[in-house]
Amino acid sequence: MVTPGKMTALPAALPPDTTAVKRVLEAVLLSTREPLSLADLRRVFADQVTTEVLRGLLDELHSEWRERPLELLSVASGWRFRTRAEYMPYLERLHPEKPPRYSRAVLETLAIIAYRQPVTRGDIEDIRGVTVATQVIRALEERGWVEVVGHRDTPGRPALLATTRKFLDDLGLCSLAELPALDQINSTLDLADAQ
Repeated sequence: MVTPGKMTALPAALPPDTTAVKRVLEAVLLSTREPLSLADLRRVFADQVTTEVLRGLLDELHSEWRERPLELLSVASGWRFRTRAEYMPYLERLHPEKPPRYSRAVLETLAIIAYRQPVTRGDIEDIRGVTVATQVIRALEERGWVEVVGHRDTPGRPALLATTRKFLDDLGLCSLAELPALDQINSTLDLADAQ
């Protein structure tokens, strides 16, 4: 008999009780703010649950949450729950926050880094046709979206900039291949300018 408030122990031998494992996965993922990798999730179970079993259970959870206000996502750093976009206006009424607004220069610089990485500041200036202000790069680094990944082997050894896993996580992406095509971005920017 299970006492209320106490979880049944996971069996020590494999195969694990997948229902119990799935519920623990759900609790862990709902309680964390950052995505959890498969290695993190295996650690939760003291490496008694295989990666294959975890993947299968995560896929099941993803399907089970399909019609709910939260969704289970696989992003660059691992797995996490997030509120579906259609419910965000309701949450914003409770916690009205103005999201950070970025200048066109910051967004153009981010787009160049994302689509052409790794790039130097000089590469960005060549593409944009204007000087890139230090605060533009600093804003992207402070947000955790851009980092120095090396230095070009040329005089002055300029820093090579690339996007981070946090950038992909914040956009809900697993890889850069999931970024929209450049022509879609250009048309979006043109529409925003027209309005």
